[in-house]
Amino acid sequence: MRSTSLYALLLLLAAFIGHPAAASGDHLISGPVEAKLIRVVDGDTLLVSAAPWPGHSIETYVRLRGIDAPELHAKCEATRLAAQQARDGLSRLLTTKVSLLAISGDKYYGRVLADIRLEDGRSVADVLLASGLVKSYDGGRKPLHPCN
Repeated sequence: MRSTSLYALLLLLAAFIGHPAAASGDHLISGPVEAKLIRVVDGDTLLVSAAPWPGHSIETYVRLRGIDAPELHAKCEATRLAAQQARDGLSRLLTTKVSLLAISGDKYYGRVLADIRLEDGRSVADVLLASGLVKSYDGGRKPLHPCN
């Protein structure tokens, strides 16, 4: 069900914005797609209500492209603390409205994968990386966090 909803969201956003699918066969929407922040889930994931067209909104989880945050439910206390700091850092950066860019499907958990820029043009992922709250992630093997 979740993958069907994700696919439907991507198709609707693609139709709304009018961008073709990427050459790789994955749908990529350059955006921006405006969304309302519902909540920050963790240091690299948020729940938003995206508005693909007037009068319609879709709630979806968005994972920030290019980063990996420590897990909130890790066995190791140091990792859980680092995860809380990453989540809090992301919360401080975002306002109630976010603009999603370079949107695609995520291969796990039915999330949307996207870039988010701050009003001053800086990448949210880059700011979190520079602060040391998250690690770089390209979709391959996950980086090690404390206690791993």
